[in-house]
Amino acid sequence: MTGTLNIIDAIVITCYFAFIVLLGLKYRKSSTAEGYFLASRSVSWPVVGFSMFAASISSSTLIGQSGDAYSTGIGVFNYSFMAIIVMLTFVWFILPFYIKSGVYTIPEFLGKRYDQKSRYYFSAITIIINIFLDAAGSLYAAALVMKLVFPEMSIEFFVVIFALVVAAYTIPGGLSSAIRVDLIQGIVLTAGAICLTIIISLKGGTSYIIDMMMNNDITMKLVRPMSDPSVPWLGMILGIPILGFFFWTNNQQLVQRVLTAKSLDDGRKGVLMVGFLTLLTLFIIIIPGVMARKFFPDLAKPDMVYPSLIINMLPVGVIGFLLAALIAALTSTLSGLLNSVATLFTMDFYKSVKKESTPENQVKVGKIVSVIVLIIAVLWAPQIGERFSSLVKYYQEMLSMLAPPIVSAFLLGLFWKRINANAAFYGMIIGAVPGLVNMIYKIYTGTSIFGDMHFLNTVPIYMAFSMVIMIIFSYLSPAPDSDSAKDLIWTKRVFKEDTLSLVGIPFYKNYRFISYILLATFVLMLVVFW
Repeated sequence: MTGTLNIIDAIVITCYFAFIVLLGLKYRKSSTAEGYFLASRSVSWPVVGFSMFAASISSSTLIGQSGDAYSTGIGVFNYSFMAIIVMLTFVWFILPFYIKSGVYTIPEFLGKRYDQKSRYYFSAITIIINIFLDAAGSLYAAALVMKLVFPEMSIEFFVVIFALVVAAYTIPGGLSSAIRVDLIQGIVLTAGAICLTIIISLKGGTSYIIDMMMNNDITMKLVRPMSDPSVPWLGMILGIPILGFFFWTNNQQLVQRVLTAKSLDDGRKGVLMVGFLTLLTLFIIIIPGVMARKFFPDLAKPDMVYPSLIINMLPVGVIGFLLAALIAALTSTLSGLLNSVATLFTMDFYKSVKKESTPENQVKVGKIVSVIVLIIAVLWAPQIGERFSSLVKYYQEMLSMLAPPIVSAFLLGLFWKRINANAAFYGMIIGAVPGLVNMIYKIYTGTSIFGDMHFLNTVPIYMAFSMVIMIIFSYLSPAPDSDSAKDLIWTKRVFKEDTLSLVGIPFYKNYRFISYILLATFVLMLVVFW
């Protein structure tokens, strides 16, 4: 499954990356803080959509999920599938508050709803997650792909190379550069993945899938029994949506792209576009991973399924093109992460200390932070392969312990006016203790404190514990000032005003109508792959 690239493919990859770097530098907007960190809030919904989609195709999605599909079937798609419900919730109830508040960061929003303690805590946790889970994971996944092509080279070598490529356009150009690059890469990757799916389908992949569906093979089922080691049904309906809420609505890297939208409507339509593209990944990422069983029945490392399909099933020239797009998609995640962490540190910490800092100084600090983050990610990335069995398990298990307390603070803050600042802050800290204890226990013993319980089924336990702590603290202290956060809490009045604003808009431009189509598509796919 390995080998040296044809010279044509090597040239294609080199030219592609040169084009990406030049494109990123062309669209840099770094003279002001808003230009560097939020692309001047001037982006239309198609760019928001493709940029967000490209950023969401992280190492765990592209490499990890196709590998997991090879091993266990399409059940792993539930991580993306159940995200549709989260996206609809985001578009209808949450995004308006983000856009109207004019924030740069999601922790900044938490600070507006509660206080600065909660803002700093969440910002610090997000920075840690971005560096050690997302940035390092993206570098490791991209290096794995090239390791397949050039087995004689080390993982460390490719990690450094890809870090330098991303740094070349992201650090000078900021988010404006990143989202323009993501737009191109999202289109290229989607088109290339569709071509790959068609080719392997025509070579026998379709008949292989149809046979499994006709035989009622669990490989092709989304809803699995509680004993399923991949995605048990309870984890599907309770655990995954909680993780999805964090990934799609609290994740600075993704939400920052929505904050660049020139209007609330553009932001909403961009997210809905991501929803349709995410459903498409079942057919262009997950099912091809299952089809690979027919072509590579004894693949030693499942994480290498997707690049193996590209290298062995596509013609010369196209291999280089799609391989470049695959690696670029992974590194585009990194480009967004660099800008995300730079924004978090600059706006949530540096600007709070240096209140009189100029926009030029803020941009300078953001660039320095990006360099530091990249160095840390480069040092940690090689450790992933040594300490974890797969990218999916690395990402999801870590997130399952860190996300629930933060999600609890956001949901209660948006929909319950009684929760106060102390309740949110101490609830996030105390709520993180069980996950931290379990993580340490697992490192030293190799088993969870929950025994054989699937980690997805532990997520609602963490969530319930955090919410109970926040509710108790809320009633043990005075209610918050009713006027301090009234514009950041969802009420029926907010919904009625939104409904009135849609009067006279053609149905095909109405985000609610588009939402209904997305929901109907979700239900149809659930029925077909039940």
